[in-house]
Amino acid sequence: MVLPALPEARVVTEKVLLTGRPGCGKTTLIKCVVNNLPGRAGGFYTEEIRDGGTRAGFKIVTLDGKDVVFAHVCLQTPERVAKYGLDLSVLETVGVEAVREAVRRRRLVVIDEIGPMEIRSPIFRDAVNEALDSEVPVLATIFARPLPFTDAIKSRPDVTLIEVRPNNRERLVSELVDRIRALNPILL
Repeated sequence: MVLPALPEARVVTEKVLLTGRPGCGKTTLIKCVVNNLPGRAGGFYTEEIRDGGTRAGFKIVTLDGKDVVFAHVCLQTPERVAKYGLDLSVLETVGVEAVREAVRRRRLVVIDEIGPMEIRSPIFRDAVNEALDSEVPVLATIFARPLPFTDAIKSRPDVTLIEVRPNNRERLVSELVDRIRALNPILL
């Protein structure tokens, strides 16, 4: 008699996308969640570069400490979004590599942000889809306004979309940490 095969153990993972108006605290929220899961996350977040109180660009900061200028008003490149020149090569070599390494190491994957600047890179778009298709948890920020690529991600059945507002940001920190830990005890 042949016994039926046991069903494969499926890893339950959380794919959380944070959205909201610019300045609502999405990046702050991601940093707080990561700080509550020390050493258990990989990927990157973005930081503003300010010059005399005015936003002049953005840098990518990986969770292992690398930082590079990704977009700046002084960058003279063919790729531009609004007033910013984009250096897609640093996104692809530093940001994408940090995302892929987090997937390989089975860490919480942090991607801040899936937005109009970043999605100019097909390599970045591939890395986002690879992370979302993997069996590791993902915590990402995503552009609120409609764009074909971001709309497709937001409509995936395996993602949870959360709108961040100044009045819910603090509460979301503990809720997200608890959710990630509950579904992924390895991140404890």
